[in-house]
Amino acid sequence: MTADANLLTGFRLRNAEQHLGAYGIHVHREGHEPVEHRFRADDRVNVYSGSKTFTAVAVGIAQGEALLGLDDAVAGFFDGVPTAAGNGSITVRDLLQMSSGNPFNWFEPASESPTDIVARWLATEPVRMPGERFEYSNASTYLLGRIIHAVSGQDLREFLIPRLFDPLRIATPQWFRCPLGFPEAARGLHLTTGELARLGRLLLQRGEWEGTALVPAGYVDAMHTDVVDTSHTGDEPEATAGYGYQVWNSTVDGAWRIDGKYGQFSVVLPEQRAVVTITAHNERVPFDLLRAVWDEVLPRL
Repeated sequence: MTADANLLTGFRLRNAEQHLGAYGIHVHREGHEPVEHRFRADDRVNVYSGSKTFTAVAVGIAQGEALLGLDDAVAGFFDGVPTAAGNGSITVRDLLQMSSGNPFNWFEPASESPTDIVARWLATEPVRMPGERFEYSNASTYLLGRIIHAVSGQDLREFLIPRLFDPLRIATPQWFRCPLGFPEAARGLHLTTGELARLGRLLLQRGEWEGTALVPAGYVDAMHTDVVDTSHTGDEPEATAGYGYQVWNSTVDGAWRIDGKYGQFSVVLPEQRAVVTITAHNERVPFDLLRAVWDEVLPRL
């Protein structure tokens, strides 16, 4: 067995012993060929909240094209929609950091979802000041996707196809849509492990892909350094290390990640110049997949 193949031996054993539910793991290291192991067929799967990071990247691209600013008021993108007074000072940055103070989070199942999510959010009075407290919210990300449509005339998926998906060779991605026909933005994007890994690699490279800057480097830097406190969210260390622009900081120094339900992860490791990406279905403790990476993969990078 080659040294590269040995990279994943410990993770494969941990996955089997602890029933971690991994579908696949992909390791990118600068200067090396990628290493991947499959536990099942390499099908596209729902990356759930991993979709949020693609939406955040769209915001960075739009900022780079001078279509919006992070301190722009959210309500200003939706003229004519009735807006509760307290929503007037909420900014794009507040949505990125999930600290708007608006309690409508859009966690309802599809059968109970409001038809117009933007209208419901704008009509809901905030319960605290913008920036005061992190509260996880699908609605925040959905609004970001609708802002992309407002400033570009293209829905989120259409906006990203020439700017991100095509350069990363992610062909015709499926993205679930809301009742009004817009991509859900916060969830519902379907990708293979390797396709998700390409976004992780792009972030490691500060927005550059094969010699072309797809996302402004300064924005990528801010994604994981302009963070809000999440220490109040519980006892899980991987959920309390801080939240940036639709990405989570991790317990390993310098590490940050794309993070989706049931164990969809792409972990950016700047110190190791590496990215570790996992797709999985772990309904018990998906963060055990990250701990398996810290213990079994990180020391071998």
